Amino acid sequence: MSHFSILLGQFDPTPSPSMATSKKVITREEWERKLKEAGVRKDDMNRIVMNFLVTEGYADAADKFRAESGTQPDIDLATITDRMAVKKAVQSGNVEDAIEKVNDLNPEILDTNPQLYFHLQQQRLIELIRHGKVEEALEFAQEELAPRGEENKIFLEELERTVALLAFEDLKNCPFGELLDVSHRLKTASEVNAAILTSQSHEKDPKLPSLLKMLIWAQNQLDEKAVFPRINDLSTATLEDPAV
Repeated sequence: MSHFSILLGQFDPTPSPSMATSKKVITREEWERKLKEAGVRKDDMNRIVMNFLVTEGYADAADKFRAESGTQPDIDLATITDRMAVKKAVQSGNVEDAIEKVNDLNPEILDTNPQLYFHLQQQRLIELIRHGKVEEALEFAQEELAPRGEENKIFLEELERTVALLAFEDLKNCPFGELLDVSHRLKTASEVNAAILTSQSHEKDPKLPSLLKMLIWAQNQLDEKAVFPRINDLSTATLEDPAV
């Protein structure tokens, strides 16, 4: 349970009989007093920050934060550099290099994850098509991807969508043009990043985004019964006075 949820439970938002149709008003003073009473430990906050920096691959920032806060990361920061090199290779379209780097880190990552390997090979095919290498793309699809498509219906459907790009001259405006969008590279890179983290016995997703989603959910739940200082801009985390 989050500290915000605990805080939420400290209030009784049920209107009094004389305010049956109105919401309970929680003043800024009362809200801030309850926030202090919630007792969020700084060490807990530091661990959440470190978890985000490590998971997202900010090696330099994580190292500086360790020095400033004394918070120790739960993995070797040197491994972040290697992981980010893989991610950067995929994002730049150099998938073959990314595969080599993954195998250098841990060959079992791709050996035990056929879906990830297929998606990397699919991205290689997309890059060939992007650069107009039609014959090479067809040969690669037939030799590397078609056998995997015969074993897996979902892989076959993805392969068919990718090869269909070759039927269009205007790739950007074709029905499957999203495969050529940078977002598809980012999706594949994120999948590789998660697999590497899992192989290192580390959580694949940072805790911070989930906590922020919980904050939004808790505020929306309380908003049905009470008027209270809200955080509307998550980037600044500024409390805004209730509108009464």
